[in-house]
Amino acid sequence: MFGSRLLTTADHIGHPWRIHAITKDFRLLDVWALPTPGGPDDFAQLVRLMRSFDPGRSPSIVVRGLFAIRFALGRLLGLDRQQTGLGARVETLRDRLPADLAGTATDLGLGADPFVPLYLTDDEFALEIANQTMHGVLHVGWVPDGADGYRGQIAVLVKPNGILGSTYMAAIAPFRYLAVYPLMLRDIGRQWQRSVLGAHR
Repeated sequence: MFGSRLLTTADHIGHPWRIHAITKDFRLLDVWALPTPGGPDDFAQLVRLMRSFDPGRSPSIVVRGLFAIRFALGRLLGLDRQQTGLGARVETLRDRLPADLAGTATDLGLGADPFVPLYLTDDEFALEIANQTMHGVLHVGWVPDGADGYRGQIAVLVKPNGILGSTYMAAIAPFRYLAVYPLMLRDIGRQWQRSVLGAHR
């Protein structure tokens, strides 16, 4: 898996993340270890990487192709219309944030829409997305790696939109596990290595 690996749900649920209280009605879909080894103070560097990361520009023709197909289908079927997104079909999770998290990610721009930053702490960065098929959260955490270091960890939480959403999520699952996640996380690992080398020059 190019340095990344699929983790168990316990690896996410067992950590006292703030996201748990905000997504009680969401389903934990996936948890992955990121190939981003570092120290206790390197989370800000991972946040910068995730903000600029755009899978639509992946070096992998497979990832680029799959995302191009997804967006083409979205346009054809109207999956990504404004009225199906945040603040329209579903309310943003920002409305659920406690006072100490509200506004922590408001000014964090992203290189790739349609994800919207939700909140930022010393070891968590959460983003949300919504379309006709689901309301989802990408949670990025910074955790001890068990070998005197730290690494990134991502969790994907979803609330499918009825039968359409559940059917869609089931249909794309093989592509996610066999191609999208492994290749996309490889890209993240390569960008991480370049950023680490650049930071130590």
